[in-house]
Amino acid sequence: MTCMLGYATASTVGQNLEGQLAALSAEGVDARRVFTDRLSESADRARAGLHAMLSYARAGDTVVVVALDRLGRSTTEVTRTIADLTDRGLRLRVLREGLDTGTTTGRVVAGVLRALAQLDLAPERRPR
Repeated sequence: MTCMLGYATASTVGQNLEGQLAALSAEGVDARRVFTDRLSESADRARAGLHAMLSYARAGDTVVVVALDRLGRSTTEVTRTIADLTDRGLRLRVLREGLDTGTTTGRVVAGVLRALAQLDLAPERRPR
């Protein structure tokens, strides 16, 4: 059985999760399957909610986030997270950007992002 999982994060003191949680709920994500992080406490803090969601997720599940920037603090982190989701057979739906890896276009975009993540992981293979 597959399920929809949500992930929300507040990265600054002024941000709250309510808007993201409402958007996830409106998309049909069960509140019991929403994982959250509040990153304002420490810049070095591990994203425990994201890691818990990734541990819980199984191939065929759908991960829903409000925006791409919720998946990481940098382009590198976002592309690596998308690559990890793709490699594990998880579908990703990003509401603001309209990305859905369950569609042909979404799979193409995820493939490009996955290739970028692989390039970033292997800097010694880059031409000089």
